[in-house]
Amino acid sequence: MRLYINIDHVATVRQARRTIEPDPVRAAVLAELGGADGITVHHRIDIRHVSPRDVELLMRTIRTGLNLEVSSRERMIDFAVGVGPMAVTLVPENRQEVTTEGGLDLGSDEVRQSIATALKRLADEGIRSSLFIDPDYEAIDHAAELRADAVELHTGEYANGLTSHDREDELTRLARASEYAHGAGLAVHAGHGLTYENVVPVAALPRIEELNIGHSVVSRAIFTGLEQAVRDMRTIVDAAPSRVARPGEWVHPIGY
Repeated sequence: MRLYINIDHVATVRQARRTIEPDPVRAAVLAELGGADGITVHHRIDIRHVSPRDVELLMRTIRTGLNLEVSSRERMIDFAVGVGPMAVTLVPENRQEVTTEGGLDLGSDEVRQSIATALKRLADEGIRSSLFIDPDYEAIDHAAELRADAVELHTGEYANGLTSHDREDELTRLARASEYAHGAGLAVHAGHGLTYENVVPVAALPRIEELNIGHSVVSRAIFTGLEQAVRDMRTIVDAAPSRVARPGEWVHPIGY
């Protein structure tokens, strides 16, 4: 299981004061020291947190790999190709949203055409691609037809479940979608809304090979320090009862 740490919200804190700190690039280095397998950032069109300069510095500084989240708009793909990250995850983007609200609408011909163009450019540059989608069979079919390298399953509905029954249903949905995507020849990632309290059942799903987690780690880091926060998440993910666990059958390894 690869653990990628999203450091967007370190930049959010910086932008709240329009100053130079906290530095997301320094945060990325500490995340790597804590055991992160890679760094994720979402470079938005409105540059509300991570700036082009942040991305360029990350490319020169980190020692793992950068997963760059962008929309499929031409100028964003131009930027991604220019910096050449290890991977690009194409995500939907709405200027009014607080955070990403769901997966790409791959049922739309216009969206699929935009993504197909973006994926071709990324493939031509040797950049690994992923599509952020809801855990639905139809979306997975579209992703496979578009020849993406991977899908990142949106875990927001699971994370936001109001009852244990809701969360069990969404976990089952994620499990089935991950198996289906794997069977379609796609690498399977997952992320959005995952926390120290809810990550283990998702980490235990056998077909999911990468998690992208950010807000919860940055939140915990306010109290523990980022390096220790990542070590804690690393411990939880590594201790997940892989391949055989069922929802609810786990003991929290750090009692948080």
